[in-house]
Amino acid sequence: MSTNDPSAPTPDTPLRWDIFCQVIDNLGDIGVCWRFCAGLAARGHTVRLWIDAPEDLRWMVPGALEGHIEGVRVLPWTEPLAPGLLEGLTPADVWIETFGCRPPPEALEHRAAAIAAGGPAPVWINLEYLSAEPYVERSHRLPSLVSDGPLRGVGKWFFYPGFTAATGGLLREQDLPERQAAFNAGAWLAAHDLPRTDQPRASLFCYEPAALPALLQQAGQDGASDWLVTAGRAADAVTAAQAQGLDAGQATLHRLARLTQRDYDHLLWACDLNFVRGEDSLVRALWAGQPLVWHIYPQHDNAHHAKLEAFLDWLQAPDSLRAFHRLWNGMTSAQRVWPGWREVASWRPCLLAARERLLAQPDLVSQLLDFIAEKR
Repeated sequence: MSTNDPSAPTPDTPLRWDIFCQVIDNLGDIGVCWRFCAGLAARGHTVRLWIDAPEDLRWMVPGALEGHIEGVRVLPWTEPLAPGLLEGLTPADVWIETFGCRPPPEALEHRAAAIAAGGPAPVWINLEYLSAEPYVERSHRLPSLVSDGPLRGVGKWFFYPGFTAATGGLLREQDLPERQAAFNAGAWLAAHDLPRTDQPRASLFCYEPAALPALLQQAGQDGASDWLVTAGRAADAVTAAQAQGLDAGQATLHRLARLTQRDYDHLLWACDLNFVRGEDSLVRALWAGQPLVWHIYPQHDNAHHAKLEAFLDWLQAPDSLRAFHRLWNGMTSAQRVWPGWREVASWRPCLLAARERLLAQPDLVSQLLDFIAEKR
């Protein structure tokens, strides 16, 4: 494509996008996909989010399912698709299949018919999982031809989020630094009926770690602290621990209602330590710049162990933070789980340095828009 062609597309050219999401870890998958959609819409693009389990958007992004969010339309990915749904839609310029999902068979056939009639193929992107492992830099932006089905021979590209300049970067809203600078933790806590004290605060968003009961019991012996427990699996895990006789001592447990995406960011900014899980909350905790502990999505073959170690290497995590991550993720065991608030505070320079490295890199949406402009 000639760079002298005034009609050539640029990263600022508004496009129409189809983004396909099949839910596995419901909050992580939906969280990433919605933030991606919102990032595109904020830059003037028109987005259709095809999703097979959209219900959590009701509380995560109020108004999303009803079509009240400008620039984003949520469409039900049913099997089969609703009759006639595709016929009323303008073909998208870009297809994004997230996390290795494949678009619905009807969408493939419908687009193949449009191409046969002289229409263009979409710029087709496989937006992959986030990882710090070495294969990400090697695989980022590689092309691939569809090997079967009605769109056989059409090209697509792999696009990998990541933590280094040789990857696609991370999702980051353009106004994020300004929002953080203006945030008032005390006012936010008060608005959610949470105590505003000088004692340390932790947010808890996790699966069901075996170390949880020991963590809370030992933290409760380490002085007064507030633990803000997110609704869902984290709250259920705490309830199960209490049923088994958990004595949290001076660690006061506060159960939270479901939080919108924006309020989840605020929760992270208001806490001194953030326990996160999956992909979306990890990225949001990195932007928060506070000490974090990542409960990585467990895989049956323990492939997540290597993924965690690669992240800790990139993070340049101190030894105590590495050791705690291994305990939290069931890779090791020990009678003493909780490292103490003084040790937690020592992790903060590491997280602040990591945030600065990431802020120096272009965000994922910006990088992807540049890439799309190259390929159209």
